[in-house]
Amino acid sequence: MENKKLGWAIVGLGKFATEQLIPAFKDCKYSELVALVSGSPDKAKRIAAEYNLDASNIYDYQNYDSIKDNPAVDVIYIVLPNSLHAEFTVRGAQAGKHIMCEKPMATSVEDCQKMIEACRQAGKKLMIGYRAQYETYNLKCIELIREGKIGDLKLITSDHGRPLKPDQPEDKWRTNKKLAGGGSLMDIGIYSLQACRYLTGEEPVEISAMMSNTPNDPRFNEVEENITFSLRFPGGVLANCSSSYSFFEIKRFQAFGSEGNITLDPATDYNEHQLTLKTDAGTEEIKLEGNNHFAAEIDHFSECILENKTPKTPGEEGLQDVKLMMAIYEAAATGKPVKV
Repeated sequence: MENKKLGWAIVGLGKFATEQLIPAFKDCKYSELVALVSGSPDKAKRIAAEYNLDASNIYDYQNYDSIKDNPAVDVIYIVLPNSLHAEFTVRGAQAGKHIMCEKPMATSVEDCQKMIEACRQAGKKLMIGYRAQYETYNLKCIELIREGKIGDLKLITSDHGRPLKPDQPEDKWRTNKKLAGGGSLMDIGIYSLQACRYLTGEEPVEISAMMSNTPNDPRFNEVEENITFSLRFPGGVLANCSSSYSFFEIKRFQAFGSEGNITLDPATDYNEHQLTLKTDAGTEEIKLEGNNHFAAEIDHFSECILENKTPKTPGEEGLQDVKLMMAIYEAAATGKPVKV
């Protein structure tokens, strides 16, 4: 592989980008931050100065397309409200850049397909930012299940919740269905859905769901507060999942097998993970050397570009989640199971 670092541009400078993604580049081997795209020029200038970026590599949402003329930028990472992912992915691909996009990939199946097609037509790669699939503890759980450490996998439970705080800039847009596409499911329930898919290694064939909102809570005039969903997998595994915008913070999953179970709690925290394995031999807390999973996913994509390989979490992975979330919403709305 070429001994070089690819140049990355971050589109959207919210809390997640500035506190998690941008600092992660210091741990990257094949990726470096070279450009910023923001609707807040003062913030962009401040961050550019902090990270020693060339001021000429700052763009806004109007002149974003001119990034095509900047050979320093190889990859664009879209970190915008959900409904804007499709537009900025398509524009970025048409500018001749590879695209990484935050999850959820988009707010509709149609938009996901447009994103995949735009990158295909441009001859550029597309990856979705599923950081848990690059995180040490989540990968260990997959390994334990595949190696039969808990026997035959029978059931998965996964719960993700946090209180939605619209007074905070990072949450204000999440109350707006046009921007967010949905509520807790789109934001954090997707982690529960993802966990079931990568722990089983299968795709669900049937979905049931229920949804509820607290009456007169203005946060949930447009988006759902609580949603529970059950999945049936072709190999016989069942899954029960939940997401909420009013739970005390939780981000965990459990996998139950014929000879043991594993609990990862927290499972999808930015920094902290606790993994417990229970079998006839006893209870073992498994300690691992954690990794910077933001740097890991960023470098994975750079390596895929340099080696011309398909990313582990390509656009098709994001499309599948959006298809399944639409089925979850349908099942909740109709009160009937949905075959998928």
